[in-house]
Amino acid sequence: MSSRPQEPLARASGNAMAVRLARALPPARTAFVGAALWAGAMSLSAFLGAAHWATASHRGLIVAFFGCGGALAFPLALFVARLLTEDATASRRFAAILLSLALITAGLTALLFALDYRIYHSAGHADAFSRAWAVQLFFTTAGTVYQFAVIGLRLYFPFGVAALVAAGLWFALAAR
Repeated sequence: MSSRPQEPLARASGNAMAVRLARALPPARTAFVGAALWAGAMSLSAFLGAAHWATASHRGLIVAFFGCGGALAFPLALFVARLLTEDATASRRFAAILLSLALITAGLTALLFALDYRIYHSAGHADAFSRAWAVQLFFTTAGTVYQFAVIGLRLYFPFGVAALVAAGLWFALAAR
């Protein structure tokens, strides 16, 4: 196993989980380049999916949300997949990155949409941190996530799925 700069502190503390977490951290270059590529792929997927029904201004916002969701998701998904597949077979690594990248990308993109809805509806909501505000925040977020699941997830097809399989093959076949 390769020794990384984060490992000595974790090894010195004797905490096996800290060592495993340190090993799962992806190299910064991989995280940044992968995030940029994944953001581009998710933006392209949203652009192709929304081209026939959204106006130009709405399409730009949708593409930006999907790109930001992809950029935020890639490093986290890569970390989760590396954490779950230390010393695993290629098929297990492929499955781990597919699952983590798909779920985290969709989840963070839905969260970005929920934040946007929250900003839009905030004028009609109660004072911050009150009980009514918490209920309104919960239901606004739940409604947004549902709406994203119904309307937004289809923008990942078919290009997003192809990009997901390509990322899965890269992760499964890449040497750690």
